[in-house]
Amino acid sequence: MKFTAEQIAGILEGEVVGNPNAEVFKLSKIEEGQEGSLTFLSNPKYQNFIYTTQASVTIVNKTFVPETNLTTTLIKVEDAYSAFTKLLEFYNQVKLNKTGIENPSFMDETVQYGTDLYLGSFSYVGKNVVLGNNVKIYPNSFIGDNAVIGDNVTIFAGGKIYSETVIGNNCTIHSGAVIGADGFGFAPNPDGTYKKIPQIGNVVIEDDVEIGACTTIDRATMGSTIIRKGVKLDNQIQIAHNVEIGENTVIAAQTGIAGSTKIGKNGMIGGQVGLAGHITVGDNVGIKAKSGITKNVKDGQIMQGSLAFGYTDFSKSYIHFKNLPKIVAELEELKKEILNQKNRQNG
Repeated sequence: MKFTAEQIAGILEGEVVGNPNAEVFKLSKIEEGQEGSLTFLSNPKYQNFIYTTQASVTIVNKTFVPETNLTTTLIKVEDAYSAFTKLLEFYNQVKLNKTGIENPSFMDETVQYGTDLYLGSFSYVGKNVVLGNNVKIYPNSFIGDNAVIGDNVTIFAGGKIYSETVIGNNCTIHSGAVIGADGFGFAPNPDGTYKKIPQIGNVVIEDDVEIGACTTIDRATMGSTIIRKGVKLDNQIQIAHNVEIGENTVIAAQTGIAGSTKIGKNGMIGGQVGLAGHITVGDNVGIKAKSGITKNVKDGQIMQGSLAFGYTDFSKSYIHFKNLPKIVAELEELKKEILNQKNRQNG
């Protein structure tokens, strides 16, 4: 899809300096710009590239004044970075605005769906599913029986939504995510084997949630595993049965959260964090990468370490840890001196 500099300026409420008919069909970094590409300049460190870039169109701040002739057409705006971000959002909307039902795919006759549905090839939508308006389900996806999905939801290729899952509005589920698989529940038998405990609950995902690729969220044993409004989950996260994650909490990749743990709102959890089951983490908590959390955490705490303890205490302790060889050497010298003093006194 091609756009002219004039069309882009119209979207951004900017001013064209150069050829208003210059066409672009792709985006690029300013240092990698090629003919037909659109780029931007906001950081002064990259200003020298505007004189060599081959990009057809470049978005710049209104305050930019070239020191020599340019080959690229300029679009001048108040804030080049914000304008380019706005353009990315617009581009993404256009690119992802698919509609229609592709074949082969299967949608049960009991399914209810709204306007502008897209159902990709080789996808399956089960019985009594409810789909809102502008739902996009990409190829090779699975939607189980009785699932309810709100408006403006995108499920990318290979997403698996198990039965009874409830997803709110404006959510994005990336490729390979599995929502609603059985929780990890087994009871030990006297002979050392395990008996599976039926997992009859579901997963509830509220509005404005984004779930990364290959992240898994288990259904509750009873009741619901709940992901509250505005939560953002990275790739490859494991969320166990009956977990609850509070509003606007963000969690980085490879974190694992054990069953029945409750995490408050506005939290920030780094990568490869492990949280034990049946604990409560308060609001506004930060957990540094690779930490292990085994006990309740109060509101506003910053945690680091495995097993984790208070961030301030950890930082102080780490200074001593780095100096351990020096400290040990000093102790050995002190022991020798004390021993020598004793020998002299006894001699």
